[in-house]
Amino acid sequence: MTNRFLFKHIDNSALIVFRILFGALIFIESIGAIFTGWVKHILIDPQFTFSFIGFEWLQPLPGNWMYIYYIIMGICGLGVMLGYKYRWSIIGFTLLWTTTYFMQKAAYNNHYYLLILLSTIMAIVPANTNYAIDSRANPSIKKNSMPRWCSLVFVLQMAIVYTYASIAKMYPDWLDTTVVELLLKSKQQYYLIGELLQQKWIHYSISYFGIIFDLLIVPLLLWKSTRKYAFYTAVFFHLFNSVVFQVGVFPYMSLALMLFFFEPNTIRNIFLKKKIFYEDEAFIIPKKSALITGLLIVYFCVQIILPLRHWVIKDDVLWTEEGHRLSWRMMLRAKSGIVNYKVVDNATNTIIPIQIDDYLTAKQKRNAATKPDVIWQFSQYLKQKFKAEGIDVAVYVSCKIKVNGKLFQPFIDPKIDLTTVKWDAFGHHEWILPSKQKSL
Repeated sequence: MTNRFLFKHIDNSALIVFRILFGALIFIESIGAIFTGWVKHILIDPQFTFSFIGFEWLQPLPGNWMYIYYIIMGICGLGVMLGYKYRWSIIGFTLLWTTTYFMQKAAYNNHYYLLILLSTIMAIVPANTNYAIDSRANPSIKKNSMPRWCSLVFVLQMAIVYTYASIAKMYPDWLDTTVVELLLKSKQQYYLIGELLQQKWIHYSISYFGIIFDLLIVPLLLWKSTRKYAFYTAVFFHLFNSVVFQVGVFPYMSLALMLFFFEPNTIRNIFLKKKIFYEDEAFIIPKKSALITGLLIVYFCVQIILPLRHWVIKDDVLWTEEGHRLSWRMMLRAKSGIVNYKVVDNATNTIIPIQIDDYLTAKQKRNAATKPDVIWQFSQYLKQKFKAEGIDVAVYVSCKIKVNGKLFQPFIDPKIDLTTVKWDAFGHHEWILPSKQKSL
């Protein structure tokens, strides 16, 4: 029964068009990162980058080589779009993008994580079997159909993203518009809409529309009677986010993914008028069907469970950040901090004065004042820096943060030498002081 459902062949128009759009978007993302200065500010200017813990060996290439790195990613994007050497192009992009993702956290974004997942899926599905240079050069791979799971995997992925994004917003500071008001305060200078964005009714509209949209968009797209209206709403929602919050290609990627909700004939009539419509509905069960089914089950179990891990970690994730990443907790809080790193020579028990500006960029400093894993990593970095000079040091951190405009509170235990404690990716760290404001 499962095999007949997953491996029934359906028209592949949605996948073909999505491949073209996906390739164009990752090309824009890669080359755009160069021309907007993102590569320079995040990967070239810093002395070092805060990689994901365990991936410290991943550091940017020296000099200006990261520009070449991103140009190669852009070329891979063009290969995906054109369906040229498709498998090499998409695997190349996936590896390069994943590497640059894990080598830096200063510009962490859930959307970047989503792009890793989508790229991985695209490396598996047969997206170059039509309207591709590959299929023209090798007619034997040309097909008008694909197994149903190739479409279903995108639908389920987006259902998980949107559902968790909606649930995460259901907390007091979002519901009373505190978060939205803080996010929009910096948009006051926007031409025409700046003052409008400061209105309270706009804050309430954005807060509750965001929850409802994220929760219902996938079910409404699945239901044929509401699909068209849901898509028009999604266009407005994502273009608004693109204009107001400048979140890169994510809004357009989300709109492109909606291809998988529409009837193949609709997609073909709009984008692929010369493509033969597939109507056979054949069941082609591959020899590795059990393996494919098993991998899909494991993948989606991980996707469903991973965002829930913060519920079994002590204190509030909005305060501790433990379990925040990889959980679709997008644009949920405003956080700022005041921090002081005290470096003590263990041999003489004297304080060694340091200037944080000598080590970190402005963006890195914000992270090193509010995010415990970055605070811990910078403490380890200072330890190694002085060790290289023959000095054994301890690092103590005095830090206060405020979340969503509330009062500053002590965040890190100043009595703990952070160079002596280990990092636990799935547990709580007692040197993170508890939040006193339970309404976070």
